[in-house]
Amino acid sequence: MTFDEFYIHWYSRMKWFACEYVISEDDAEDIVQEVFADLYEKYALLTNHVNLVAYIYTTIKNRCIDHIRHKLVEKESADKIRQEYLLTLQMKFDSLEILENDLFKDKSVETVIEEALNTLPERCREIFIMHKIEGKKQKIIAAELKISPKTVENQISVAYQKLRKELRNYMPLVILLLQ
Repeated sequence: MTFDEFYIHWYSRMKWFACEYVISEDDAEDIVQEVFADLYEKYALLTNHVNLVAYIYTTIKNRCIDHIRHKLVEKESADKIRQEYLLTLQMKFDSLEILENDLFKDKSVETVIEEALNTLPERCREIFIMHKIEGKKQKIIAAELKISPKTVENQISVAYQKLRKELRNYMPLVILLLQ
């Protein structure tokens, strides 16, 4: 049997077989076309040594498995991204509700920030205020306080971390403060 005869005889059956598993007719057709293209290149070598029907079924089955695995990974990734997006939206919503309900009832913005700054160690607070509120560069702060620029950098980092924790319920404030 020539390749053309084999192709004509088995193509529609193989496409139907693939379509049963990958669902999409286009995907099934792509898989079967690829398998027959690969078979065309090896046809002369395989005809005398291999059961071509078993070979083609097995190859299509394996390609369908690969295709389904790929689709499952895509779906899981999309679901994870969607879940993370929904979680982010929920956090932002909760943050805005807290801001709306609590922030301006008992305390002014200045009071909230001042209380958060007061939780910092004295030297850390001093460096943070010089940098963020007074707008001084790290090198200038280091020179004024007679400490290394690396120490200034570390103290600012510590301040950011502690303020994020202290102001976690006031996310819009953190955004404003830390810009």
